[in-house]
Order: sequence, then structure tokens, then C-alpha cells
Amino acid sequence: MDHAADAHRTDLMTITRFVLNEQSKYPESRGDFTILLNHIVLGCKFVCSSVNKAGLAKLIGLAGEINIQASTCSNECFGEEQKKLDVLSNEVFVKALVSSGRTCILVSEEDEDAIIVEPSKRGRYCVVFDPLDGSSNIDCGVSIGTIFGIYMVKDDHEPTLADVLQPGKQMVAAGYCMYGSSCTLVLSTGKGVNGFTLDPSLGEFILTHPDIRIPKKGKIYSVNEGNAKNWDGPTAKYVENCKFPKDGSPSKSLRYIGRKRKQLPFLQKVPPRVAAMGPLTWFYDNDIMMNSMVADVHRTLLYGGTFMYPADKKSPSGKLRVLYEVFPMSFLMENAGGQAFTGKQRALDLVPTKIHDRSPIFLGSYDDIEEIKALYAAEGKKE
Repeated sequence: MDHAADAHRTDLMTITRFVLNEQSKYPESRGDFTILLNHIVLGCKFVCSSVNKAGLAKLIGLAGEINIQASTCSNECFGEEQKKLDVLSNEVFVKALVSSGRTCILVSEEDEDAIIVEPSKRGRYCVVFDPLDGSSNIDCGVSIGTIFGIYMVKDDHEPTLADVLQPGKQMVAAGYCMYGSSCTLVLSTGKGVNGFTLDPSLGEFILTHPDIRIPKKGKIYSVNEGNAKNWDGPTAKYVENCKFPKDGSPSKSLRYIGRKRKQLPFLQKVPPRVAAMGPLTWFYDNDIMMNSMVADVHRTLLYGGTFMYPADKKSPSGKLRVLYEVFPMSFLMENAGGQAFTGKQRALDLVPTKIHDRSPIFLGSYDDIEEIKALYAAEGKKE
């Protein structure tokens, strides 16, 4: 046994040690936030374990219910069938957060209404989260993840929806945990962004990506080009500039991790031109294409570039949820030196009116988002 090597492995910056070090910088701290983060980390570990054994445990497949997105969307959106792992992940995080004794309101993508924690278990934090983003990719092994954001209730009062219907700039922390070839948790408490990787042999998240800074300009753009015919002018112009730069610079590379699209047999309303190609033809309905946001944003954060989910003619309000997708990722991006923009304003300045509100989003490298903002400004002057 290599005792020297084993001793060296104890001198690691675990996420628990990291958070405690941060807590020590604030003498007035009571440790509530640290306890809450530890419960979030526990939930991430549990979901990671479940994702890794999903096939063996028969957790892949539909649970037979439609999640809240079916009832909150107008005809521009769509319902999403819940996967078994979606349901499990939601239960894991709700129980972990409530049992921490530090939360008062929980908002989950999977629940129609906000969860008001019973008085005996209440704390002063509100947590908004997507328990398993991109879960339709489970079957094919693509990275999926959990997204979360945290608000603090400053006044001692009965919690209400007003405590979570706040601009994203009021968040005290945000992060995501990506379940893929490794389990990576990226966290910001408002002062920089740090990444931790789960060491399965220790059961601990180890600091592997300290002080993440997104490159000021990137070489990658990420967007579902299947919706190009419905884009507005600035979005179409930006993507054209990515492909055919006018300044002689190299073209940007498209990288997009998409959710599996619904397949319809050729007999079900397939255009005659497609059906004529033969009985084995499949028609892909692009309208239900959604991205694995965690994987796309993670790559953008590390390598630079842009992640875009713009509004279009069919979805003028966008498709990504404001509270638990747009806000946490925008919070991380800004704290890493990037920007987040809705097409009209800074993303973190948005004020949601409902817990499942949606918004367009452009986020990524500072200079790349500046270019997008300039295109929208120019479009506005024409009008």
C-alpha cells in the first residue's frame, strides 16, 4: 500500500471544505447556507447514482404522466411526458431540500404549484430547480443535469410567491450538476464560478475547475438550426455571420446537443413529397426539439462562444423557463465574465410574473453577446 499517496489524497479541496472556507469569511454567518448547499450536493449524488444505473434499474421509460409544461403552455409550446427518472429526481430534491430545514419555498419544473414548506421545517431560502434537464437523452447516454438557483428571504414573514418572483440578479447562488462521463457540479455564490468533479472512490466532489472564466470571444455557437425559418432578423444575421464572417476570420463551429425528436411513421400526416420516398421514411417534427441545456452551457462556459435559444414565430416568448433555467445559467455566465441577453434586455433584470414563465436567451462570451446586442439595437432603429 502506498501510504504516502493515500495521505496526499486527504489534502483535497472538497466542496464541503470549499463552502466552509467561504463561510469563515463572514463572521456573522450562522451556517444555514452551508447546510442548504450540503443537502443540494447530497441530492446530486443520489441522482448521479440513479442515472448511472438507470438501465439496470429500469428507470428509463415513461412514467405515464405529463408534467406541468403541458398545462402552462399555449399553442406555441408543448407538453412533456415525464420520464421515470424525472419523477424520482424531483422527489429526491424536494425531500433533500425540505429536510435541510433551511428552505421556505421550492419551485420545480415538475410541479404545477410552488411548494410551501411547513412552518416547523422552514428556513429563509427559496430554491428554484429543474431536477433533471434533458432527460429525454437518458436512453442514448447524452449528458443531462440538474439546474438550481437560490434566493434568500430577508424579512421574517409568511412565505409567498413574491419571494421567488424576483429578478435573477437577486439570487444569492446558482449552479448545475452535469451527469455524463463524469459528474461535475458548477457553483457560483456571486463571486466567481468554480467546478467540482465527483470522485466515486471517495464519494466527494473535488475542486477541479477553480475560478472558471469564459473566454472573451469564442469559436463555437450552439443553437437548434431546425428552427431557422422562424427566427427573427438579428438571430438569423448572427448565425449567418458565424458561418460566413465578413472580416476574414475563420467560421465558428456549430455544436448542439439536442433532445431526441419524436418520430412519426410515414402514414401519419407526412408530406406527400416525403411519403413518396418510401415506406421506411420517418418524419421528424422539429417543433418538439429541445436541447440538453446543461451540456451545451457547460461546454460554452469552458470553451467560450454562444448558447442561443431565441424566440421565433411559433414561440415568441421563448421556450426556456425563466426561474430555473434562464436565471441560474445567466447568473453563472455573468459571474464567469460572460453575458446573458434576452433579445431585449439583460436576462438577470427580467421580472417573472408566474413561476413557469418562459423567455428567449442568448448567453456566452462577452464579445459574442455584444455582437448580438448590436444586431438587435440596429433592428430596433429600423423600426
